[in-house]
Amino acid sequence: MNGQEAKVTTTHVHTTPEASSCILDPTPSQSTPTEPPFIWSKTRLYCHEAFSEFFGTMILILFGDGVVAQVMLSHGEKGSYQSISWGWGLGVMLGVYVSGTSGSHINPAVTFANCVLRKFPWRKWPIYALAQTLGAMTGAAIIYGNYRSAIDVYEGGPSIRTVPGYSSTATAGIFCTYPAAFMTRTGQFFSEFIASTILMFMIFALNDPHNMGAGNLTPLALFFVIFGIGACFGWETGYAINLARDFGPRLVSYMIGYGPEVWTAGNYYFWVPIVAPFFGCTFGGWLYDVFLYTGDNSPVNTPYMGLRRLLPVPLKRSGLRSEV
Repeated sequence: MNGQEAKVTTTHVHTTPEASSCILDPTPSQSTPTEPPFIWSKTRLYCHEAFSEFFGTMILILFGDGVVAQVMLSHGEKGSYQSISWGWGLGVMLGVYVSGTSGSHINPAVTFANCVLRKFPWRKWPIYALAQTLGAMTGAAIIYGNYRSAIDVYEGGPSIRTVPGYSSTATAGIFCTYPAAFMTRTGQFFSEFIASTILMFMIFALNDPHNMGAGNLTPLALFFVIFGIGACFGWETGYAINLARDFGPRLVSYMIGYGPEVWTAGNYYFWVPIVAPFFGCTFGGWLYDVFLYTGDNSPVNTPYMGLRRLLPVPLKRSGLRSEV
């Protein structure tokens, strides 16, 4: 997924590695000046991919954490669990629209899977991941500012901030995910892994021009993907499936006074939403490529499953041909 200074279209372009790794494929805008006349224009052109991922992820969190806050703090009067699935689905859909010029990753694990399987430049991964995490942190901070008074009332006082598992009125779950009390460590990891696998499998399917594809309905299709994951797989761990979505707001909750319990709750669950999505998204993308994808920009569809890219000498000469 790349973003050259562009307007977003839904035409699938596969002439470059970066273009082929997009959720929404950006194409160059004819109105974009070659040399922007103003300093800010130059800065924006240089940093537009980072800005795109930042604001796309911020929108995701504003709608996602926002709906959780409304449902929780109203004691279910202003929404239900289904409302949460709707809210997160809307957050993803609108975040994808906002971040089209960068490819609409809004998830470090999605960017990572594109680096592995769609030739997306590895040098861009740290930039995307940082922008996504900062965007998530900003969104979480805005939600806290908006619902602070309601949190005070719900928790029982302005200086009280508690975490699930430590209080019946805990509100830390507004910002990040916490597992159900019955979940084992293995169960926690597998729940996030399978949800992340489904996510990436569907992203590749929706963006595959050799399949039915979703075209300009890709954001809407992703809305239903996220809604489905939340409705069917969200109960046990909260379906973080995104390092930025979970770690960024978790860090914000720690900074605003929820204490070290945000890291220790659920038997130190915090690391699961950081690690599992990378394994899940990479596996989901690989699974799609092995069985369904026919494009030549995936290592799966190159000789020896892409091993030639990793070895400095031809496999035939190195004696590995018979082993692969």
